[in-house]
Amino acid sequence: MVLAKVVGVIVATQKNLHFEGRKLLICDVCSPDGVLSGTEVVAVDTVGAGVNDYVLVVSEGNSSRQAMGDAKAPIDSTIVGIVDRVDAGGQCLKVL
Repeated sequence: MVLAKVVGVIVATQKNLHFEGRKLLICDVCSPDGVLSGTEVVAVDTVGAGVNDYVLVVSEGNSSRQAMGDAKAPIDSTIVGIVDRVDAGGQCLKVL
């Protein structure tokens, strides 16, 4: 699982049936203090995230399919949470 910032939306007029009615978002992986890495992934949104939200992304096929609730979906990454803040070592690293 990685922390990422939603930086864009994928619009597809035709897509695999498993993705019908689902939002596809572009996520830039970041450090716990919110610094973007430039490494982007496309993830299926399961929590109602939007552009500029910081999110938790599961990037393993089977875990992603389980999070989406569809064991046969051809998927690599799923957004499973919206992050409000990151605390570590007794201090707040980032309020997102």
